[in-house]
Amino acid sequence: MTVETQITKLGLRVDEFARCVASLDEELFLKKINYWSPRDMVAHLIGWNRSIIEGSKQIKRRELPFYDIDPGENYSKVNAALVRQYSSTDKQELLDELKASTQELIQFLQLLDSSEWDRDYGVRHQGAIITIRDTIDELIEDYDIHREQIKEWAKE
Repeated sequence: MTVETQITKLGLRVDEFARCVASLDEELFLKKINYWSPRDMVAHLIGWNRSIIEGSKQIKRRELPFYDIDPGENYSKVNAALVRQYSSTDKQELLDELKASTQELIQFLQLLDSSEWDRDYGVRHQGAIITIRDTIDELIEDYDIHREQIKEWAKE
């Protein structure tokens, strides 16, 4: 998959997620289910959009991204910090911030040379090669997972 195709896919997944969140009433938006609320999910994804920019720069410098150094189980430490950092409970404010952080990430990715996308810079995490493309693949998957979780919660 080309860089352009992946960027388009990311934008579509963010839009689908944002529409799903926008459709929620305020009560469900703030309701914690399994330790997370949809609000928390939006906050953590805002943070991940921005963290991946810095993490990608670290990968290019042949460094392990900061979020992989001591992430906690399933990135619980990183996610908790992001949920605290983006602490607003205003749905529209958070959705606007999500849009802004997505644009920042897309602009960063568009400036990458295509050779940087899949390049192995020698960075490893738990034995796996870490590339910028893989990082974006994981972020896209996270948007899909959280959108599906919210859709399930809205049904209940």
